Amino acid sequence: MTAILVHGVPDTEHVWRAVIPRLGRDDVMTLRLPGFGCPASATFDATKDAYAAWLVEQMAALDGPVDLVGHDWGALLVLRAASLRPERVRTWAAGAAPLDAEYVWHKTAQLWQTPAVGEQVMAQLTPTVLDHVLAAGGVPPEDARVAAARLDDTMKRCILSLYRSAIRVGEEWGPDLARITAPGLVLWGDRDPYAAPTWGERLAGRTRARFVSFPECAHWWPLERPTEVAALLAQHWQERGG
Repeated sequence: MTAILVHGVPDTEHVWRAVIPRLGRDDVMTLRLPGFGCPASATFDATKDAYAAWLVEQMAALDGPVDLVGHDWGALLVLRAASLRPERVRTWAAGAAPLDAEYVWHKTAQLWQTPAVGEQVMAQLTPTVLDHVLAAGGVPPEDARVAAARLDDTMKRCILSLYRSAIRVGEEWGPDLARITAPGLVLWGDRDPYAAPTWGERLAGRTRARFVSFPECAHWWPLERPTEVAALLAQHWQERGG
């Protein structure tokens, strides 16, 4: 049995660095999305469907069902993989990313999704700027510096492609949530500036999952609340991973 941890945007697998040692498992795998602190092949178009297919491929390469965990865009990809290949998922946990037709993308996402405007925004997004943005958003300073240092032109290109492919992701992927059969856990910061906890509650309701909101927590709950996250995951796997 393997637990696969999937990061979001604009992150790498570093977002899980404080959670992993607290899990008490030696079968944890962290993935780095193509283009996020690593190369992306010239044929990889960095769309939502390309990333979802890539995650399914990583799952298929392992023996037996897996425990999926995703944060931010990693959460959307986890949900998509669990709906595409429900037989390959033992449990899933996800949060900080609505998958709902009624959700309106946050302001930064809308800028990225706008041709020309997104390129202008990315031209101004330097590692220093990103460092300040992440730290202001609740990311511990050391972790903000690590994430910002991995920002490069490849990541910027992939972010624009991903978000532009996902303008209507709630309409396109949302109906397939009904195909998910594995038990789920939805985690959310009660002060998430990009999506209120209500969206997490809606997601949990649609997927018959348990919902947990962290008080006084913003968007990056793996870094802001690693001890609580690890304990909840361990309990989830023990109680619902049979």
